[in-house]
Amino acid sequence: MTTEEIKQRIENSIPGSQAYVLDPMNDGAHLQALVVSSAFEGLPVFKQQQMVMTAVKDIFQIVHALGLKTFTPAKWNETKSQYGF
Repeated sequence: MTTEEIKQRIENSIPGSQAYVLDPMNDGAHLQALVVSSAFEGLPVFKQQQMVMTAVKDIFQIVHALGLKTFTPAKWNETKSQYGF
């Protein structure tokens, strides 16, 4: 499964979300996802991450690890420069 396929799965599962799926080790097994959605407003981080993990739970047959960070749009605007965006 490619990073683009994972991105699409997250964005299709969480309406209005924007996902960035990165492969920093270039091995296809240790990925990082940054997900921005207004659906995260008012939710604790673990609930935000549960929403994402529900969308991609079956990828762990292929992917060894997924570092996950979730952001509301306001928080993303404050921190996106830290991630090179």
